[in-house]
Amino acid sequence: MAVSPGAGRPWAAPNLLPLPMPVHTRNSSELALSLEDVALGYGDFTVLDGISMQVHAGQVVAVMGGSGSGKTTLLRAATGQIVAQRGSVQAFGTDVGSVSQDGLQSLRKRMGVLFQQGALFTDLNVFENVAFPLREHTALDEAELTARVLDKLDAVGQRTAAHLRVAEISGGMARRVALARAVVLEPELILYDEPFAGLDPISMGITARLIRSLADRLGCATVLITHDVQESFAIADQVYLVGQGRLAAAGTPQQLAASQDPYVKQFLNGEPDGPVAFQYPETPAFRAWLAQQEGRKP
Repeated sequence: MAVSPGAGRPWAAPNLLPLPMPVHTRNSSELALSLEDVALGYGDFTVLDGISMQVHAGQVVAVMGGSGSGKTTLLRAATGQIVAQRGSVQAFGTDVGSVSQDGLQSLRKRMGVLFQQGALFTDLNVFENVAFPLREHTALDEAELTARVLDKLDAVGQRTAAHLRVAEISGGMARRVALARAVVLEPELILYDEPFAGLDPISMGITARLIRSLADRLGCATVLITHDVQESFAIADQVYLVGQGRLAAAGTPQQLAASQDPYVKQFLNGEPDGPVAFQYPETPAFRAWLAQQEGRKP
């Protein structure tokens, strides 16, 4: 179930951080990412089954679920790191699983990814980290490149940290630098892998505000892979909750907050008791490993 960008969004910030970037006017009906009845997994083990979702230009979509629920598996499918066991994963109307390697690289150039740990190059300073995608994928001259990089660093409040090495900045600053690098090519689709993990409350709020602002300014489709309820609900247009190997719920933040589904209630309220099992599910691979271990006993 998809909603138009901005529909039902409860959050509005009157004093957003300055974003000098030009506003892009992408058509909100443009479908950036689509999954149709998808099964995802590794080898013979299926992590998620029957997953359908859509992400439109300008829309912020949160994919939520507990640890090990398959959220990051969805991100890997969207970027072509894994191929769906069943169903269709399409980026910009192209099936990611059947495209050639060159075609996949072309699709990835239209995406930006913010990795959970930032994945900054420790031997480069802040400026060169953000400049790296531009040097690799564009022919901008040095003046244009410098202006673009400083523009994006300014958008995340890190312009005056451009000269610092990665070892000299805090974890929260590193996350914002990584965010600037993720958007420096002005992608049509941005994928965030646990963008709030490990951040203090202030940095978390700033990061959430930046994600929403960048989506609005760039007109890009945005996917958050997260388990943070409060910050995600504040900025998301649409939420998909995965768990127990399936799509447990989909709707606006308000719709999920009103849900009486036991799994949804347990996850949103952080309740210790409910349908979410404490034990990791037993798999055929584990049973085969256990049988092998027991066979080694004297």
